[in-house]
Amino acid sequence: MGEFDYVVVGGGSSGCALAARLSEDPAVTVCLLEAGPTDVDNPAILRLTDWMALLDSGFDWDYLVEPQENGNSFLRHARAKVLGGCSSHNSCIAFWTPREDLDEWAAMGNTGWSADECWPLIRRLETNDGPWDGHGRSGPVNLMQVQPDDPCGVAVLEAAAAVGLPTVRFNEGETVCEGAGFFQINRLADGTRASSSVSYLHPVMATRSNLEVITGAWASRVLFEGTRASGVEYQQDIGPGRRTVTARREVVLSAGAIDTPKLLMLSGIGPAEHLREFGIDVLVDAPGVGSDLDDHVEGLVMWDAAKPMVEKSTQWWEIGLFSRTDPGLDRPDLMMHYGSVPFDLNTVRWGYPTTDNGFCLTPNVTRGRSRGTVRLRSRDFRDRARVDPRYFTDPEGHDMAVMTAGIRLARRIAEQPALAEWVARELAPGPDATTDDELADYIRKTHNTVYHPACTARMGPDGDPGAVVDPRLRVRGVDGLRVADASVLPFLPAINPNITCMMIGEKAADLLR
Repeated sequence: MGEFDYVVVGGGSSGCALAARLSEDPAVTVCLLEAGPTDVDNPAILRLTDWMALLDSGFDWDYLVEPQENGNSFLRHARAKVLGGCSSHNSCIAFWTPREDLDEWAAMGNTGWSADECWPLIRRLETNDGPWDGHGRSGPVNLMQVQPDDPCGVAVLEAAAAVGLPTVRFNEGETVCEGAGFFQINRLADGTRASSSVSYLHPVMATRSNLEVITGAWASRVLFEGTRASGVEYQQDIGPGRRTVTARREVVLSAGAIDTPKLLMLSGIGPAEHLREFGIDVLVDAPGVGSDLDDHVEGLVMWDAAKPMVEKSTQWWEIGLFSRTDPGLDRPDLMMHYGSVPFDLNTVRWGYPTTDNGFCLTPNVTRGRSRGTVRLRSRDFRDRARVDPRYFTDPEGHDMAVMTAGIRLARRIAEQPALAEWVARELAPGPDATTDDELADYIRKTHNTVYHPACTARMGPDGDPGAVVDPRLRVRGVDGLRVADASVLPFLPAINPNITCMMIGEKAADLLR
């Protein structure tokens, strides 16, 4: 039992930032509930170079998607089960949210979310070693420029420049629509990931008496007095029984784009007909809860390398390439990551050859139009939600057209003289796949996700029937309850969104204060 001013559910990228910022005021008490274990003093989590070992591990909720009508039904959505959330689990590719995306959010009626209002929050959260004058130099999250120490990666940039993607630097005030470069990453100099937990919580957890971080605390529902959120029920470790924590002011859900809508629905806020299927009393009929699931779907082109690949790397995925399939677009609709390792997670089952010494380019659709759902599997909070991304189901075929263009662009890059000494042979999709239909068949079977689910409790202005929260992140239909995580995004930005999620935590803290 405990009573606090604020209870934050989910110690992920947004939740850690939010709890740390709120507890800067010694007059305010904050409780942070995290279902997973702590990351403190755990090198398996903190050592960034080892991040791929965390996929399908004990630190991963490992959500198997529902059978896909037009996509990869074997795909698993890695969601972190550890303090720091996906910033403790995924790679640490760090991007400022594009100005065009933020300004479009604001133009949709989300007052307060323009670039002029959100970029200062990114500047506030970072300590960046880049030369751009707009960077923050004293924030909690360390952003560093990846150095060009990978000779194959350097050759990839030279080859990309030869097909019209010049070498650039990211996060310098302009959205890169056609270009490629080494990433900035949130990492410390010693190789420790600069996750939201490392950056925001580790320095203060032992010294702030007004902040309590409870790990192993799996939330089962939000408690209400009438229509006002009054606290949270949770199971501690393996139980038995349930504990409760009370919020004098507000409860904030930061459990991510899968578990936040699940928790809302278990608490009686969601599509009424769906809740009644499981005998859940409907507090608010909110059809947008668990709807509008957006994600960055990812393809793969992989080559056997003719020369030995690097044996040391910051995180093995160090280069991004951006392009547009329509030159009239004001931001990229296609992104690729370059990996200095083979990535056969979704190809081996179909008989595609693999290698121990290879590299890949992974085209992904940054402005996808397909939308999926998150739904309950049962009324038991311990049952995983039903995640149905509905990849490649947009009626116009936009997402598949962009992905097919990405496969062809990756091949053009590999054909350039700069990569001649590196490419031994194409392993996947392989030289026999040439037509649009052949490439589409390969993509549907083998695509992955960049692990960026979002928009399942999206924000919107009054009058938007699908908006779950208002622009101040307040859940409509109740009092004292907000959402602060990737769920609230109106649509995914055209980049890796982890820094955006930390910015949401900063924004939520300002709104609550």
